[in-house]
Amino acid sequence: MYVVTASTTNRSGTVWWGWGASDAHTPLAEDIRSLLEAAFAVARQDTPPVGLDELRLPASSLSVEASEALAGVVGPAWVRVDAGSRVRHCRGRSTADLLRLRAGDALDAPDAVVLPAGHDEVLAVLRVCARLRLAVVPFGGGTSVVGGLAPARDGFAGVVALDLARLDRLTAVDAESQVVTCEPGLRGPALEAALAAHGFTLGHRPQSWEYASVGGFAATRSSGQASAGYGRFDSLVVGLRIATPAGTWELGRAPASAAGPDLRQLALGSEGAFGVITQLRLRVRPLPAATHYEGWRLAGFAAGTAALRELAQRDLLPTVARLSDETETAAGLAGGGIGADAGGCRLIAGYEGEADWVAARRAAVAEVLGAAGGVPLGAEAGTQWVRGRFHGPYLRDALLDAGMFAETLETAGFWSALPGLYTRVRDTLVAALTAEQAVGQAADQAVRQAAGPPAGATAGPAGEAAAGPAGAGAGEAAAGGAPGLIMCHVSHVYPTGASLYFTVVCPGRDDPVARWRRVKAAASRAIVETGGTITHHHAVGVDHQPWLTAEIGDLGVAVLRAVKHTLDPDGILNPGVLVPRAT
Repeated sequence: MYVVTASTTNRSGTVWWGWGASDAHTPLAEDIRSLLEAAFAVARQDTPPVGLDELRLPASSLSVEASEALAGVVGPAWVRVDAGSRVRHCRGRSTADLLRLRAGDALDAPDAVVLPAGHDEVLAVLRVCARLRLAVVPFGGGTSVVGGLAPARDGFAGVVALDLARLDRLTAVDAESQVVTCEPGLRGPALEAALAAHGFTLGHRPQSWEYASVGGFAATRSSGQASAGYGRFDSLVVGLRIATPAGTWELGRAPASAAGPDLRQLALGSEGAFGVITQLRLRVRPLPAATHYEGWRLAGFAAGTAALRELAQRDLLPTVARLSDETETAAGLAGGGIGADAGGCRLIAGYEGEADWVAARRAAVAEVLGAAGGVPLGAEAGTQWVRGRFHGPYLRDALLDAGMFAETLETAGFWSALPGLYTRVRDTLVAALTAEQAVGQAADQAVRQAAGPPAGATAGPAGEAAAGPAGAGAGEAAAGGAPGLIMCHVSHVYPTGASLYFTVVCPGRDDPVARWRRVKAAASRAIVETGGTITHHHAVGVDHQPWLTAEIGDLGVAVLRAVKHTLDPDGILNPGVLVPRAT
């Protein structure tokens, strides 16, 4: 047993208006921008974020009593009410979250950011907040995309963001059992670096990996890009320590147990609504001796999913299996562009393990894919995907800067339902985006008519204005533009089914947040009606709450409420997130 006491986290500063560090951001490539503007028939516009000093940020409502009480627990330096700290803890990193911030709306920023140093301090902070009626938002990497960091504020004297950045240590390594103990504030790269020093890896790398925290992986029931090989995060959790307003909750003392229901599964995915995770025990594996990534082209999405189903049901999956549909493949988002112009669908297959296993598994997968009509694209396609595997959020920010809108949604279904689920959600997105486009075009036309003919225009035979050269074809171009680009990929595969991850890119028209809410609501209804889950790995948050009852039933919601009341009797933890508030 090793005991590690030194901090392993290097928390560099991140931008408040987007994803990651400022030096990682680049403008949208000119060829991509021109292509999208032509496809959507929209004029060029730059939409940068407002300046930090332009944000509408209300004064902190934290009382002197609360400030002194919290400082008495964590120390004055760790209770922060400055604008920068509050803004960086305002909401998560969904596109809707960022668009509001970029437009200057920080009205629901927390009143204070509190950084405890350990489990006992977390318990003490919760006691203070319960006594003074302060809502508490547990904060790890801040990467929620479903409103998981946007609690209800009514009925509370203020909101405190409980940042777990100081709980950032790998504290124990049980090499014999291949189990490690760590704190929740460790970010993905820091944990992997600490584990590598002992010859281990967790193997959990979601797209948020660079900035998401280990505690957040647990609280959202995360799934990484290599879930086919390493498993979902919930399958890696051996034990948890949770600080709740009712006391300490310890879970998991053996590799397996029949001592009643597995309460770890009740805590996983609870999004900070039941308690604050302060310690995790995780199952790890030896660092892989060999890695190999490669690309394949399949004739179509149906052929690709059928091949993945065969691999999963024959227990032959690679460590990473990622299948892009025809649109995502053609858009070049599947892995660097190699083979994207040849049609069909791109599959990225990655292998990590002992050299003999990698060679044998590659051969077995090649046999299945070859029989399905697959064409190998070589290692360079895989290498390019690996290089860009965490770039998606940065591309989203560049699209926002260029006046575009980009967002994702995800689901999962059984193999028998997957084709229908894919088609229904895709068609619903097309219909909803088309309807929004029509509304926007009608509004634009009404504005033009109210403004009268442009300078230099002449009246047509029916009294209509005929545009001069400067405005020629604008209406026709707008009417002819595509409503949006809809892409999908499968990246989490099981013997019984798979996930579907949709990406939507469209023009950033007026009030894009409201427009997206309507579009996503339509897609969410389609998911529920077609038998899919409302979320495979993004969690419930606030955004998916309207469809939670349809998935777990009234009795299931009642169970969640009962658990929350037991652990959080005053309802201070992330109110309104996951568990619907009683009306």
